[in-house]
Amino acid sequence: MAPHPRTSRLRRALLAAFVTASVAVPISGAATPADVPASAPTVRGPLRTATPAALTERYAATRADMRAAARMAEDHGDRKRADALRIMAGPARHFLSFDGRNGGRSVEVFGNLSRAERLAVLVPGAGISVDNYWRLRKGALALLGQLGDRTAVVAWLGYRTPVTVSVPAATSGRAEVAASELRVFLAALGELRPTARTSLVCHSYGTVVCAHAASGLRIADIVLYGSPGTGYDNVAALHTRATVWAARSSGDWVANVPHTRLRLPFVTVGFGTDPVSREFGARVFAAGVGTHSDYLKPGSEPLRNIARIVNGQNPEASHA
Repeated sequence: MAPHPRTSRLRRALLAAFVTASVAVPISGAATPADVPASAPTVRGPLRTATPAALTERYAATRADMRAAARMAEDHGDRKRADALRIMAGPARHFLSFDGRNGGRSVEVFGNLSRAERLAVLVPGAGISVDNYWRLRKGALALLGQLGDRTAVVAWLGYRTPVTVSVPAATSGRAEVAASELRVFLAALGELRPTARTSLVCHSYGTVVCAHAASGLRIADIVLYGSPGTGYDNVAALHTRATVWAARSSGDWVANVPHTRLRLPFVTVGFGTDPVSREFGARVFAAGVGTHSDYLKPGSEPLRNIARIVNGQNPEASHA
C-alpha cells in the first residue's frame, strides 16, 4: 500500500532538515584538520596463530607502531593525538593491529584471546576516533566484565567513522567500505579461534557497517543497538544464518531519525526500516531508559542483555 501523500511529504521534509543540519555543523568546524600524518605500520596482515607467544609478539609490535605515530603527531603539533596514542601504547594494552594514517585504525583485544571460547566483536558508530578512543575502550571493558570466564572482547575500530552529525553519517558509503574490511577481519579471527562462539555487537552507525558485512558470515549473533536503520528492509535481506537482535533505549534520540530512504541526485540519505520494528524481523530485547551512549554503561539493562546474548543465553524480551 502506497504511503499517504501527506506522510511522504513529511518524511521528505524531515530528511531535508536532517541533511541541512548535517551539512551545516561540519562546515562550522572545518578549520580543524581531519588527519595527522603517520608512517605506514610495520605490522601488516592477519595473525596466523593465537598462541600466547605469537600474541605477545604482535602486541609488542603494534605498541612500537603507536609510539612512532605519537612522535609524528607531536612533531605535527597535535598534542591531543600524541597523548592519546601514548596512552594506547601502554604496556598492558593488547592491539592486534594499528594504522595511524587517514585518521587512524585499530583492533584491541580485551581478555585472553588464546583461551576464549566466546568472542564479542564490538563495532562502534559515528564520532569514535583515535582522539577519543577511551569511549570505545570503556564500553569494551564494561562488556568484558559482564561476560565472565573464557571470553574476550575485540574493539574493532577498523574504519574512519563519520562525524556524528554529517552527510556521511546519513549515508551508507563509509559503511560499505568498512564492511569489506570487517569481513576480512572476521575471516581471520575465525581462523585463529575456529571453535569460539562469535557475536558482532554493533552500535549506531556501526549497525549499518555490520548489516553490510552480514551476508554469509560464520558467526552466532548480530546485535544491533541504537540503530538509525541498516539500509536493509528486513532481516532476510541480510542473508545471514546468525540470529539478529535489536534494541533501543527509551531515552535514545535516534528514535527520532526518520526510518526511510530519500534518493537525492548524488546520494541516498537514510537507512530505511527501523530495526526494532516488527517489519524488520529482528529479535528485540529490553534496553532500559538510557540515552544513545548508555548501552554499555556498567550495571545497565542493555549491557546485561548483550552479555547474555554473547554468552549464548536469552536476554530479557522488550515489552514495548
